[in-house]
Amino acid sequence: MMAEAGAGGPRLAELLALGRRLWDELEASAEPSSGAPAVQDKVRQGMDALQRAAAMVAQLELFSENEDLEEIASADLKFMLLPALLGGLTLKQVDLSRRREHLESAREHFLHFLKLCRNYGLGSFQLPPGTAGEEKTESPSAPQDPGQPNLVAMAMSRTAKIERYKQKKELENKLASMSSSVESGTADEDQIREFYILQIQKWISTSLEEIESIDQELVILRSRDAARQAPAGPRGPSRPARTPVKPFILTRDAAQARVFGAGYPGLPTMTVDDWYEQRRKQGIVSQQGFGEPGSPSCLSPPAGASDEELQKQQKETEEEEDDEEALRKARDWDDWKDTHPRGYGNRHNMG
Repeated sequence: MMAEAGAGGPRLAELLALGRRLWDELEASAEPSSGAPAVQDKVRQGMDALQRAAAMVAQLELFSENEDLEEIASADLKFMLLPALLGGLTLKQVDLSRRREHLESAREHFLHFLKLCRNYGLGSFQLPPGTAGEEKTESPSAPQDPGQPNLVAMAMSRTAKIERYKQKKELENKLASMSSSVESGTADEDQIREFYILQIQKWISTSLEEIESIDQELVILRSRDAARQAPAGPRGPSRPARTPVKPFILTRDAAQARVFGAGYPGLPTMTVDDWYEQRRKQGIVSQQGFGEPGSPSCLSPPAGASDEELQKQQKETEEEEDDEEALRKARDWDDWKDTHPRGYGNRHNMG
């Protein structure tokens, strides 16, 4: 047996009226920021009033799955709006750290309202995809490639949005023309009943739009949370650590190595041939493209070389001969210094 709102006393009606008034004030507010303390204070007050009213409605069992719309008293119809209003106020909370929690809670409120309306045959609509108990409608078209957008579904969704928008505007115009008589108490029971049913139908359209928006935002938030929790993978193949190279003096041949080794005893010397052989054993350079020292490939120009290349190689040969002459003079000078002490032959400064 259904209990009327009057059985709950004026307390229930006052709670609903307070929640509705705060909702209307928030919607018409000129406050520049929804996070302003005055705005959030109204949100908290409205949610508290509506949650207490919803608990009383559940205790009174005003609505049941086993009854029809005609069995509900006209004065009780307005209490069907409680979950929709709760969903709207939940979305107005601005705590970013709990944004996902607020979205999921608001979605549950809107879904509860839609299921209640469909149970009483109010409005012609389908519950959002993925809702428990909702039958999936098969598309008559061919199977769609997951990588390609479903153009038919997109067109149908756009058409449904346009139709909902038109219906919502018509409902708002009707409600505006009837609100004065209902609020003043001059409307009869049929007008009151029609007024509340129109309000319910308007919120059906609003709930469908809000759930679609919530689902889109939840996808973004879940992707962001998954990216934060995913372990950082390797960015690329790691390079092997290079062995530090000890400093040394690179010389052209063994004779030059002996000369520089005598002048710089703190640093080891190494000829070009020794250095190349060491690097080849380490796998840093390959022997391909390099002739053996003293081999024709190193001393003679390749066949078909141009005059410019011949001149270049001749210049290199002359420079090498000059180096050998300079090396010979350096050795002679070292030998002379070994047999002639410092100042030998200086007879001008006899002090």
